[in-house]
Amino acid sequence: MKKSEHASGRRDFLKGLLTAGAAGALGGIPGSLLAPRRAGAAPFDPSEYQVFRNACPRNCYDTCSIKTYVRDGVVQFVEGAPESTFTKGSLCVKGYTYPRRIYSPDRIKYPMLQEGRGSGNWKRISWDEAMGRIADKILDIKKRDGNLLGLALSKYSGNFGITNNCVEGMMSSLGYTSRFVGTPCWPAGIDAQNYDLGDMWCNDPEDMARARYIIVWGANPAWCSMHSMKYLYAARERGAKIVVIDPILTQTAAKADEFWQIRAGTDGALALGMARHLLDRGLVDQDFVSRCAVGFEDFAAYLRANVTVEWAAERCGIPAEAIRAVTEEFAAARPATVWIGYGMQRHTNGGSMVRAIDAFVAMTGNIGVEGGGVRYGHLRTWGFNFHAMLQQPPEGSVGFTGATGPKGEFDFADGAKPAAYSDRPLNMNKTAQEILDAKDPEIRMLWISCKNPFAQDFDRNKLEKAFKKLEMVVSVEQFFTETVRHSDIVLPVTTLFEEWTVNVSYWHYWLSLNEQAVKPMHEAKSNLEIAALLSRAMNAREPGSCTFPQEVDGKEWMIKEFNKGIYEQFGLSSWEDLRRGPAKARMASSASWHDRKFATPSGKYEFSSELCARNGFKALPEYVEGRKATAPFRLMTPHVQFGLHSQFVNLDWMEAFYPEPFVYIHPRAAAARKIEDGAMTRVSNAVGEVVVRACITDTVPEDCLVMYEAWFRKLDFNVQNLVDDCAADMGAMKTGAPGVALHDQFVDIAPVGGGR
Repeated sequence: MKKSEHASGRRDFLKGLLTAGAAGALGGIPGSLLAPRRAGAAPFDPSEYQVFRNACPRNCYDTCSIKTYVRDGVVQFVEGAPESTFTKGSLCVKGYTYPRRIYSPDRIKYPMLQEGRGSGNWKRISWDEAMGRIADKILDIKKRDGNLLGLALSKYSGNFGITNNCVEGMMSSLGYTSRFVGTPCWPAGIDAQNYDLGDMWCNDPEDMARARYIIVWGANPAWCSMHSMKYLYAARERGAKIVVIDPILTQTAAKADEFWQIRAGTDGALALGMARHLLDRGLVDQDFVSRCAVGFEDFAAYLRANVTVEWAAERCGIPAEAIRAVTEEFAAARPATVWIGYGMQRHTNGGSMVRAIDAFVAMTGNIGVEGGGVRYGHLRTWGFNFHAMLQQPPEGSVGFTGATGPKGEFDFADGAKPAAYSDRPLNMNKTAQEILDAKDPEIRMLWISCKNPFAQDFDRNKLEKAFKKLEMVVSVEQFFTETVRHSDIVLPVTTLFEEWTVNVSYWHYWLSLNEQAVKPMHEAKSNLEIAALLSRAMNAREPGSCTFPQEVDGKEWMIKEFNKGIYEQFGLSSWEDLRRGPAKARMASSASWHDRKFATPSGKYEFSSELCARNGFKALPEYVEGRKATAPFRLMTPHVQFGLHSQFVNLDWMEAFYPEPFVYIHPRAAAARKIEDGAMTRVSNAVGEVVVRACITDTVPEDCLVMYEAWFRKLDFNVQNLVDDCAADMGAMKTGAPGVALHDQFVDIAPVGGGR
């Protein structure tokens, strides 16, 4: 099928869904959402609705503040909160589907027991039976092993609402357990910025409007942070130039003034080449490197001895003259800024590449400058009490002798720190291998919450083997995901509209309340209520076996997360102020490191980091080769526009926009493999294979394939079938485990027939 025919077919599909006759296909929507408007009626009468404050809890830059409109106890529609200058009244396409999420007919409605894991033979059970079975298993493990290290928790970022840290608190309340630690998301970059600056701390994204030059390096905000795009446009209107560096011609790249299609994994070489040109042309900010930094002369000597612009150009594929021109433009513009995307550091040399980019920006003196900075992320507004997390184990709990407890991903304000429990840390990015290798005791039971391992963890075939070793798997979920299919018990959990919590961002500086807008649908319960139910079941069988409260109030637990520091930081007299709208942190400056006092051991920016060297890496941000290719094509699996990991694409509303996945291949590569546009292909490597339809496009490099990660409820598609658990270089220092080299994967592709 030709591209034009394919596009026409999709338009017809969309048109059919959006006609009145398609309303029946949207079954499960409350009748009021489909009712026709009364003739002559006003388009909107605010008095007809109750308005609640909510916040998107997904793992996304934007963490949008939401106004939710409820009538007759039903969520009618949502909009962005206008009080937030970041959200500014709008949501992304995913955010506007939230009403469908709560009322989806596919939601898990009751606790369910699967008789034969993977059989699909599910039966409804009561909450009492579910918690009784789970409690019995936990006590059985404790009796057999003499401890609870055979019980493991797999939890990450499916719901960032602060009170959802009660899942960790629930585990601690049982005793010392095994915890999967680390993050697949951004750890190499976190460590890199800690070595250079002493912490991961970015400028307020809203001050990008002041920048005179912007390099978006490995990020695609047009898809993944749409609210940030208005600041890029505002900067351009004031005369700024926007350069995008990415292996893929993304939607953001298409809107840039200049696009560099870099060879994946060579970003460090490019940054070092740019740094060398600053040195050669005398464009280094001598005041910054002499007063505010240490190790610059050593770094300069390394550059002179090992790096040239031509050397960088040969490795990264960007012409030397272009490198020189942009370097000079960046140095001349004040302020100038670089936004480092998370995808760029998902390589075996990811941390070293971030350090090289940090060094380039530091040499221009753009750190600590409003509108400048090297932007990656921050956790400066996360100073909650973490009351839900910091629950104490029962007296006499037996733990993992000599263990130091997993290192948390978050810094805690006001002196609040997670207790140093003697839990057994396991690497989240090697989940399958850790389950297979665990001994004394083995992992017998896995509790999964706010996470979908079969869509997010690596080496799918190995993960299936690992799950077969487990005696019980409990998933806390909203939909029948692939992970639920590999579980014994699934517990239905609430959506954001059905629970109390509070949210902040790792990108912007706004704080948002999340009110319970409607009663929980069906028999869904919040993670907090589930923890209390488990405590009740445990203590009914063995008094004192769980210290988690047996009665909880979600609103009260949300209130307990606030403290004086939070109130002062956001200018609040009470949490109730947030009912009038989100609040922004009060800051001395929109610039991180505005006082040029860094959190490194030296108190200065460290071009040369002794801490980095002690942890087994180079003291300087030297060039490090990436992973060697093991197949003809590099496979890149970035985020899709209409989903977030395994969320959103499963909703029937979203399927109208994105009904099936594709593998994107360059025309010359497709011709060499005799692959036609729209044809079915088999993409394979030593890990596994995926059968998927091809889309021929020149937006991807000739030696790369692109396959966006997403979960399709009706399709057997999973990019993780092709992704192994190869580690990135950094991440262990701050997150407890190194990152994962998601984009250092290599595959081959062949046609299998079935073209349109």
